[in-house]
Amino acid sequence: MSIRVLIADDHPVFLEGLRLLLDSADGIEVVGAAEDGRRLVELAEDTPFDVAVVDLDMPGLDGGGATRQLLNDHPGTAVLVLTMHDDPQSVDRALRAGARGYLLKGARHGAVVRAIAAVAEGETVFGGTVGRAVVEAATAGGRPRLPFPDLTAREGEVLELVARGSGNAAIAAELHLSLKTVQNHVSALVAKTGSVSRAELVARARDAGVGSGPDSARGPRAGGGPGPH
Repeated sequence: MSIRVLIADDHPVFLEGLRLLLDSADGIEVVGAAEDGRRLVELAEDTPFDVAVVDLDMPGLDGGGATRQLLNDHPGTAVLVLTMHDDPQSVDRALRAGARGYLLKGARHGAVVRAIAAVAEGETVFGGTVGRAVVEAATAGGRPRLPFPDLTAREGEVLELVARGSGNAAIAAELHLSLKTVQNHVSALVAKTGSVSRAELVARARDAGVGSGPDSARGPRAGGGPGPH
C-alpha cells in the first residue's frame, strides 16, 4: 500500500518539482499540494493522508502552525519539515509543533523518500547538519536551555506578563508602553513562537516555564482581560 502524502511549499517551482519527485518514487502517492499552510489544513480535511511534507516559511499559516493543526485534527499522521533553515530556533519550532522529521532542501532525492517512509513508520529523522545539532543539544552536559532564545529582552518581558494572564492594558501600564506597542509585541510573540493565537502563545509559554514565577498564581492583573493581539 502506498504512503499517501500531502505537500506544502509557497514556491510553485519547488512544489511542482517535489510533486514530480515523489510521484516517481515507489510506494508514495502525492494526494494533494498546497502553497500555504491554511490551504494544506483545508486539503487535509477532505483528503486521507499518512504524511505531510511541509515548508516552515509560508504566508498566512506557517509550517509550524500548520503542523500543530494537522496533528491536532488528524492524530496518527506524521509531518516531515522540508526547509532551507538549519538554525536551532527553526528546528526547535518544528519539534515543538510535533514534526517527526526535519530535512534541508538540499537533501538528496533518495533521502527525502527514505525520510517520508521513516516518519510514516513512526520514526524520527533529522538530516545532515540538523541531526548533528540535535544530538549536540541533547548531550550538552546539562547546560540550561533558554526557552525562545530568539526573543528580544522586551519581548521576553511582555511574554512573561502574557503568560501570567495579564491583559494588554495591564502590560502597557506595567512596562510604561503604549497599548499599540504592546499589541505589536504580542503579535510578534505569536509569530516568533509559531503560535496561531494568544491562547496558544500562553500555553506554549507556560509549557516552557515562562510565567511560573511566585506571583503568577495571582492570575490576571487589574487592567482587563487578554485583549486583542
